[in-house]
Amino acid sequence: MKKLFLFNILICVLTGLIPVSAQHIPSPESVKRDWPLIVSLQFHSISVPFKSLKGTFSNVGFSLGTEVAYNRRANLLQQVQLGFYRNQNGGNGLSVFTQTAYQPHFGPVYTEVKAGLGYHFAFHPNTTLVFKNGEWQSASQSGKGLLMVPVGLSIGYQGTKTKRLVEPFVSYQFFILQGYNPDVPLLPNQLIQIGSRIHFSH
Repeated sequence: MKKLFLFNILICVLTGLIPVSAQHIPSPESVKRDWPLIVSLQFHSISVPFKSLKGTFSNVGFSLGTEVAYNRRANLLQQVQLGFYRNQNGGNGLSVFTQTAYQPHFGPVYTEVKAGLGYHFAFHPNTTLVFKNGEWQSASQSGKGLLMVPVGLSIGYQGTKTKRLVEPFVSYQFFILQGYNPDVPLLPNQLIQIGSRIHFSH
């Protein structure tokens, strides 16, 4: 009987030494969720920053992208984006670029500052001509590829649930195209993007 009593005490002591861990429920700001689909409607203009914003909405396009976080808090990310816009006067544009983004959170709302590099194909707005064999002929080139340097600001809403599916945002992108033509070696552009992150898994 004495041995049984001592054995039970020993079991109780050993059980008390084993730490009991409760399941940690992360806050919405600490949930790391990579590879969402980022879709947006975008509006373009050739302009210096924050000028001619009203005219921007006449040149419509779209973009698709995704992102991956560098840390658990998901406030430092790498984003990739593919976009296209139509601009009858300035020429259509097709671009692919990546940006590093810092994304601080304020409850369910977040802001974003980002910058990066990319490739942009600028289509000629009109038929281009070359003087050949004594006459003007249509050029075979439809446009040219350019180095793209984008910077951006965003504000978005993530909500308070960890299993959120859609996160709407508004983003302003300013980018410079290098080598547009000899007269304008650096061409300023801007985009206004209205879109959302779409998560397919939790």
